[in-house]
Amino acid sequence: MERKNIPSGSIFEERYGHSRAVVVGNTVYVAGTTGYDYKTKQMSDDPAEQTRQTFRNIETALDEAGASLSDLVQIITYFTDQDDWDAIGGVLKEELQHIRPGNSGVRVDLIHPEMKVEISAIAVKSD
Repeated sequence: MERKNIPSGSIFEERYGHSRAVVVGNTVYVAGTTGYDYKTKQMSDDPAEQTRQTFRNIETALDEAGASLSDLVQIITYFTDQDDWDAIGGVLKEELQHIRPGNSGVRVDLIHPEMKVEISAIAVKSD
């Protein structure tokens, strides 16, 4: 099966040897993605805005893979503070209420303290 790696330009991809997304067949695997805005080189302190930017970053990778958010079948939402879950969950509802992929929420420590949310995703492209 053909494989296509999709980079985002993140320094972590080069440093640690991974891609933002990998396409195998009609399945797109999107690596843990945060709310870092690659255009402005900034990240909001607000967990809801970080989650919105995370979805914009995922959407960019899916678009390059020939897919869209509507193709999502599963996500894993990693978050650092239980008190942020309602804000993050509100954005999940905004972005996913018509798609309704499977989702697991996991409280973790992320690689940088300013990161409040990270999402991994799997999409299956419709033909």
